[in-house]
Amino acid sequence: MKCSPFVLSCCLLQLFAGLTYAGSLDDWKTDTPRAEISPDFSIEKTGGHHNQPALVIQSDQRPGLHGCWTKTFPITGGKHYHFTAFRKTDNVKSPRRTGLAKIMWLDDQGRMVENDRGSVTNVYRSGIARAEADHPQDQTTDSSGWTEVSGTYIAPGKATQAVVQLHLIWATHATVRWSDISLTETRPLPKRMVRLATIHLQPRSESKTPQGNRELFAPLIEKAAKQKADLIVLPETLTYYGTGKKPEEVAEPMPGPSTEYFGRLAKKHNLYIVAGLYEKAEHLVYNVAILIGPDGKIAGKYRKVTLPTGEVDNGVAPGEEYPVFDTRFGKLGMMICYDGFFPEVARELTNNGAEVIAWPVWGCNPDLAKARAVENHVYLISSTYTDIDKQWMVSAVYSRAGEQLALAKDWGTVVIAEVDLNQKTEWRSLGDFRSKILRHRPEVPVKK
Repeated sequence: MKCSPFVLSCCLLQLFAGLTYAGSLDDWKTDTPRAEISPDFSIEKTGGHHNQPALVIQSDQRPGLHGCWTKTFPITGGKHYHFTAFRKTDNVKSPRRTGLAKIMWLDDQGRMVENDRGSVTNVYRSGIARAEADHPQDQTTDSSGWTEVSGTYIAPGKATQAVVQLHLIWATHATVRWSDISLTETRPLPKRMVRLATIHLQPRSESKTPQGNRELFAPLIEKAAKQKADLIVLPETLTYYGTGKKPEEVAEPMPGPSTEYFGRLAKKHNLYIVAGLYEKAEHLVYNVAILIGPDGKIAGKYRKVTLPTGEVDNGVAPGEEYPVFDTRFGKLGMMICYDGFFPEVARELTNNGAEVIAWPVWGCNPDLAKARAVENHVYLISSTYTDIDKQWMVSAVYSRAGEQLALAKDWGTVVIAEVDLNQKTEWRSLGDFRSKILRHRPEVPVKK
C-alpha cells in the first residue's frame, strides 16, 4: 500500500542517532488506501503494552476494511536499525495477516530508493532493484496477549527516512492495538555462518546388512568433518538400500544401533548428522529422518508424512507432525523423498520456523527441489541414490533462490556450501520474500 502525500511529506524529527524513536503518539497519522474502506482510529492513553498508550484500529461489520497508523522517522542510509512494536488483537482470526507492520525506505522526496544492500538475487538481469518494504516478524506473545513484532534492517544507502505503517487489514468486528513502538539505530547482525554438506553414495555393502551399509558412510563423514561441515545429510532408509530385505526387517527402535553408530561419529567430529532410517515403534514401522547432535544424542526425529504406494503396500505408517529443531546454527526441519512432491510438507516446516530443510531422498523431480526452496526461501540439502546422468534427483545444497550452491556428481563424494543465515535474500520487486510469507500466504480453509 502507498502512503498518501501528506504522510510522506511529514517533517523529519531532529533526533540523535541511536536514540529510540518513540515520541508522542500524537505524532502518528492515519492512512487508508481509499476512504470508503477506512476503519476507525483512536488513541488509548493507558492499557497498552506495560500500561503504555496504544494506537487503536477498529473495524465494523463491513468486509475488506484496511487502514494503518503511520509515522516518518529520520534515518541515515547504510546504518542498521532495529524496529520493535507490540501488537494485541481482539476478534482477529489471522493476526499474522490482519495486524502487520511495514517499513518503507525513502529519499527526501518520499520516493523509493535503489536497493544497494548487496543481497538482491540475480533473478532479473536488467533494471534497477528498488528497496521494497520490509515486514517485521511476529516473535513471542506474553501472558497478556501482546505479541512482539520486530526485525533488524540495514537502510539503503540513499534512504533518508523510514516510513513505518502499523495495519489492520480485512478483519470484521476486529480491533488491533499497537504499543511501545521504537526504531533504534543498532549494530549490524553478526554473521551466522553454517557449512551444509550432502553425501552422494549408494551404500552397497558386501554383507547386505544394515551394519554394513551404515559403515560405508564413516569415511565420507570424516571427509566432511575435515572440511568443517556443521551439518551432514545422508540419504533415505540407508540401512534398507540394496539389502533385499523388507522395511520391517531392518526397522529398529529409536534410539537403536544406527543412531548409536552415527551418534559416535557426530560426537567424534562435533557436528550434526541427518540419517534416513526405518523406525520400529511398537507394532508400527515409520520412514524417519533422525537428527543426531554433536553430543552424540538424538536431537530430533521426523516421520515421513506422505507415503508412495510401495511403502503403503509394505505396511509403513505415515507421520502426522512437522517438527522443527533448534541447533547451534539455527532452526532445522526435515522431510523425506516423496514429501518433495507435495508443497504442504516444506511449507508446514517453514511455518514452524525452519530456516534449513534436510532432505534424505531416494528420487524426485529436481525442479521440485528448487520449488520447495524458492517458495519457502529456505536452504535445502538433498541426499539421493539417483545417478546424476539420469537427469532426475541430485545430491545438492540449494539456496533460498533455488540455485545449486553445491552439486555432487560422482558416487562416494561429499560437497559443502557455506551460507550466512542472517544474510537476507531479496528478490527484485519483492524484497525479502521470506518475511512476506507470514503476511501474505493465504489461510487454508478447514473442510468439514
